[in-house]
Amino acid sequence: MTPVSSRVVRVPAHYYQQFDADYTLEVPAEGYGGWKKAEIELDLARTAVVVMHAWHPRSHEQFPGWWRAVEYLPRAKEICQTVFPRLLGSVRSAGVRLFHVVGGGNYYQHLPGYLRSRDLAGDAPPPPARIPADEHLLELQRFREENVFVGKHNQPDVQQAFNELGFADEAVPRDDEYIAEDGHQLFALCRHFGISHLIYAGFAVNWCLLLSPGGMADMAQRGVLCSAFRQAVTAVENRETARHELCKQIALWRVALAFGFVFDVDEFVRCLPALPADSVEA
Repeated sequence: MTPVSSRVVRVPAHYYQQFDADYTLEVPAEGYGGWKKAEIELDLARTAVVVMHAWHPRSHEQFPGWWRAVEYLPRAKEICQTVFPRLLGSVRSAGVRLFHVVGGGNYYQHLPGYLRSRDLAGDAPPPPARIPADEHLLELQRFREENVFVGKHNQPDVQQAFNELGFADEAVPRDDEYIAEDGHQLFALCRHFGISHLIYAGFAVNWCLLLSPGGMADMAQRGVLCSAFRQAVTAVENRETARHELCKQIALWRVALAFGFVFDVDEFVRCLPALPADSVEA
């Protein structure tokens, strides 16, 4: 598919002003401008929305070990049910590109959107060389798996959950939408369609969306601007941060500082034009 024409809209965007530190203050960083908001121009022909790792959460009863280790699953489920239908429906109605980034299972390899992406991208480059895993390293990794994440008693449940991984009901790709499993494939889609700005939704914003294959760090290295939807993401939280979702707040600051912008879903949706389905060419 190639965009028919440039379609520029003005959209409210949130950004973070990381200057000027004021050394007359007890804490100089409190002089920074902080969160600000401005209308920016988005060329919808050069912008794509990315839904990343929007997996079906199943239920606590089905996979209690997974839910014990991944506490954001209830929040992700609620976002899929309450935010995704409005966001993805509006993006599709406006003819904005919608890409899906997947990973961690065998739930997508047969889908036409993935097969097209794989054919378009061609073979991936070889992965970086790795240090051979000696017994000492394996023992340290075993300790971490049992005592840091996910916990020895949760391991079988988590493994089974990934064996049965699938799309959340609200995030199932349409047959005409492209699916990428890594940065190599996602970059091929961006290059093919002339996309220079990706806006991410999915889980989790401080983990997969930043660091997994096809995430922001991966794509920023390839020159792509990477932003996020505030209401369409959640974060991996810990015991000390979960009550107030502080890790999400820090992750959105990191997105705004290092990668792109933060958009509110309702503000973004209101700025999208209606577009007949046949106005985008295959």
